[in-house]
Amino acid sequence: MSREDHPRPAVTTDVIIFTLRSNDLQVLLIRRKNPPFQEEWAIPGGFVGIDESLEEAALRELEEETGVRDVYLEQLYTFGAPDRDPRGRSITVAYFALVSADAISPHAGSDAVEARWWSMYDLPPLAFDHADILAYALQRLRYKLEYTAAVFELLPETFSLSDLRAAYEIILGEKLDKRNFRRKILSAEIVEETGEYRTGEGRPARLYRFRDDAVAEVKARRLFP
Repeated sequence: MSREDHPRPAVTTDVIIFTLRSNDLQVLLIRRKNPPFQEEWAIPGGFVGIDESLEEAALRELEEETGVRDVYLEQLYTFGAPDRDPRGRSITVAYFALVSADAISPHAGSDAVEARWWSMYDLPPLAFDHADILAYALQRLRYKLEYTAAVFELLPETFSLSDLRAAYEIILGEKLDKRNFRRKILSAEIVEETGEYRTGEGRPARLYRFRDDAVAEVKARRLFP
């Protein structure tokens, strides 16, 4: 069979955008304007242009829904079940982005009625196979905490050790010992003091930032058993 005679499936990119808001791991979803699954919630995404690379398409979708491009973006997985799209054979390459909540203002793109943050632990019914995609994305994010410093992409530029510990706890879904966390994160030499403090109720909190020269690979499970 020649290339011209071979069936051509559609190719899309979907972008899972994670952030930490209100002491919760949240994901940006859009409510679809058009069929199929009209008015239902879905991961932002769209068809890949004929002259676009996969990453260019993902970045375009990200910018359309958030207004930013300069964020941590990583290819997640390719999903291609034959019946995943009622319009016909469709393959999607999913990406996920980690953003600080203060860095973006989500808004609905041209193909959406609404865009808003949802808790990863309290999602609405989702279009296509997007529930499966988000479950896989959460699993991958948890795995990444075991060997990278990806959590810093979800935090503002400066943070307290309590903020950092809370981020790990929210994503991992488990409590971490406060003293053990502090001792091991400081001994790992991946953060540095800023010399500033956050004031308010209670004792002032010392602020830290991620060291630019720190090794990105971090065995988080070894740090925080």
